[in-house]
Amino acid sequence: MIKFIIKRLLYGFLVLLGVITIVFLLFNVLPGDPARMMLGQRADVASIDQINRDLGRDKPLYFQFLMYLNDLSPLSVHNPYNSEDHLYLDREKYSDAKELFKISDDNVLVLKSPYLRRSYQSKRKVSEILYESLPETFVLAAAAMTFATFFGVILGIISAVRKDTWLDSSSLFFAVLGMSGPSFFMGLIISWFFAYLLGEYTGLELTGSLYTIDPFEGEVLSLKNLILPAFALGIRPLAVIVQLTRSSLLEVLSQDYIRTATAKGLSYYKVIFKHALKNAMTPVVTAVSGWFAGLMAGSVFIEHVFGWKGIGAEVVSALEKYDLPVVIGSVLVVAIIFVIINITVDIVYGLLDPRVRVQ
Repeated sequence: MIKFIIKRLLYGFLVLLGVITIVFLLFNVLPGDPARMMLGQRADVASIDQINRDLGRDKPLYFQFLMYLNDLSPLSVHNPYNSEDHLYLDREKYSDAKELFKISDDNVLVLKSPYLRRSYQSKRKVSEILYESLPETFVLAAAAMTFATFFGVILGIISAVRKDTWLDSSSLFFAVLGMSGPSFFMGLIISWFFAYLLGEYTGLELTGSLYTIDPFEGEVLSLKNLILPAFALGIRPLAVIVQLTRSSLLEVLSQDYIRTATAKGLSYYKVIFKHALKNAMTPVVTAVSGWFAGLMAGSVFIEHVFGWKGIGAEVVSALEKYDLPVVIGSVLVVAIIFVIINITVDIVYGLLDPRVRVQ
């Protein structure tokens, strides 16, 4: 089992390294001068050169990449003595850094939290920006996944139990409709219908976030603003869960042990919920874990449509302003969440089913 866990962790590390490499190369070959974005168009040449040197952009691309990996790594190499060195241990950047031991005359091994650079526009640390926006995206994704799982499993059971009836056909129709509708388009339709046309009856707003500002009470929790974006974001995973639950349950219902349980006189619904459903949920659990991580990334469009103040809104704003550190940091955070969830699911499966470990 230990070997299996180490292998999965290694795979996860390689995936993250690949994501970091691709994202870094993709955004660093694009045209644009970060120094002018930070200082403005009237900045003098000396100031621009100083900013580019601080960012390491006066060095070859491979050196910039190694410096970026050094910033991201919890264990990194720095020079605490020479402020002119590119590896200088700047306490403003690495505020929680702890020097472990020297590895050369000038450099020491440092333990720190990953440094995602600073925003070109606001000059704030990217980690601070993401720390403020990540909880709202997490709440939105969790609400959407809860909605999709609950109703998806119910509709899937109904479709399997009432196979080839109008209930089965209706469930599959709505599942296909949900899969074929892009999130951005579905978000616009849902917002227009439930908030614009039926707003006086539903009490829902076109846009809004988890917290609103009240002139008397200050920041107030507003859960009703979660309904429409969670509904729009959860439609696609709901469609997948309906089809997975239906097909998996139909396959399990054809097994010999189900026929044996029925022959013993157990009620039909007891056979379904106590025996068949438990064994049919394995692919559904896989889909739920994968989709939850996917919703963290896919919420970009939904957050933009509904004015939700999460990572998606930050990414859209950063892309409009060409604020690359925020974009890169957001992509890396989502990738880390995706990898952690998949590794966790693999390890849980390995604990539950020894055959997974052998494979």
